[in-house]
Amino acid sequence: MDIGIPKEIKTREKRVSLTPACVRELREAGHAVVVETGAGLGSGFEDADYAEAGARLGTAADCWACGLVVKVKEPLPSEYAYFRKDLILFTYLHLAAVPELERAILASGMTAVAYETVQAVDGSLPLLAPMSEVAGRIAVVAAASLMLTHPQGRGMLLGGVAGVDKARVVVIGAGAAGQAAVQYAVGMGADVTVLDVDLAKLRRLEEAYGSRVRTLASSRGNLEAAIAKADLLVSTVLIPGKRAPRLVTEAMVKSLSPGAVIVDVAIDQGGSVETVDRATTHDDPVYVKHGVLHYAVANMPGAAPRTSTLALSNATLPYVRLLAAKGAAACEADLALGRGLVRAEG
Repeated sequence: MDIGIPKEIKTREKRVSLTPACVRELREAGHAVVVETGAGLGSGFEDADYAEAGARLGTAADCWACGLVVKVKEPLPSEYAYFRKDLILFTYLHLAAVPELERAILASGMTAVAYETVQAVDGSLPLLAPMSEVAGRIAVVAAASLMLTHPQGRGMLLGGVAGVDKARVVVIGAGAAGQAAVQYAVGMGADVTVLDVDLAKLRRLEEAYGSRVRTLASSRGNLEAAIAKADLLVSTVLIPGKRAPRLVTEAMVKSLSPGAVIVDVAIDQGGSVETVDRATTHDDPVYVKHGVLHYAVANMPGAAPRTSTLALSNATLPYVRLLAAKGAAACEADLALGRGLVRAEG
């Protein structure tokens, strides 16, 4: 099968869906690969690297003309014109947040498989997990910077210094993103509280960090009490394939001290904070509401394109090989891939 790798066009999205090493493996398996000129530059991969791996360099139209298109982010409206019945699209889709994309996919009759809903037998999300880990880490790094550099930031170091309180970090959700946020916040020396409904996940965090992390069962009362004391709130809760639940109410946001920071990692699925009414971009990542800094960048891992590209392509390559070999029938042959199928031939 012909496989297309177009350049990502979302604002400051520098990831690329497959590395030259992945392209080489696909070529060795007998597939033709077309890479848009410049697609890998943001992740540190030159056009010559892809050519040496056996890819043909071309335009966006050349890539979208292939039978299988592998991307990172959901297509933007300018790309909808490429949709057609005999196309298989494999990428993050997050359709709950972009109903117009769902309508375009349905109208085209194409087959679309979403990274974020590919689900293994054990319930894990192998293609969402690596980017969730990156996003969780970036959430803490970005917030730590905002506290110091934003005109309305609190001017705090997460770990404080001798004789000065540490910043209080509250993480909602102990999945891949939440665990990554906890790891970085603890590493920076912050006072960390994490909430989740899954007590087994909380136990694992206690085993890993001991007294350095405070764990709480997620309930309305516990959320209200923890958030009211937070200098940084990282919300990571989402439901695969559905809109993220709005767990953090406007009243909870108002309880935060002026200059506190909220990072809504679930923004790709619509956001889990009531006052996050829009996604932001890497060019304009923050807005202030009720005196609180809101960071809601919809492609957080794009801030670390090299790391993210390598992590994502490692995870997606086995599924790309299946789709390239079997076409849409791969979703019947592989249960995990089948769970990622959101539209098959309309």
